[in-house]
Amino acid sequence: MEKLKKRWGITSNFQLVIIFIVFAITGSLSAYLSKPFTNYIGLTRENLGDFILPIRLIAIFPIYQVLLVLVGFIFGQFKFFWWFEKKMLRGMKLGFIADLFEKRKIE
Repeated sequence: MEKLKKRWGITSNFQLVIIFIVFAITGSLSAYLSKPFTNYIGLTRENLGDFILPIRLIAIFPIYQVLLVLVGFIFGQFKFFWWFEKKMLRGMKLGFIADLFEKRKIE
């Protein structure tokens, strides 16, 4: 745990527990919301058959990204999760998305 705290720049065990709780809530909530989301946009088992599972897994990704920052904000950890989100997006070569928000913030 000490390595993780050092890597993430966390000083207290309490903050680490809160971060783990946010990850757990976000993962569960995004998986739960993927079905209503895909149904809402018209992607159902009736029109996709067995391809619905990969579509839902793909749908989870953007839902998870948004929820991670939102739930992190609710738990008072916005700064950490915004940093984490930018790092994750840059690691996937999607850093331009985080840069868009940074430029807006400056203006």
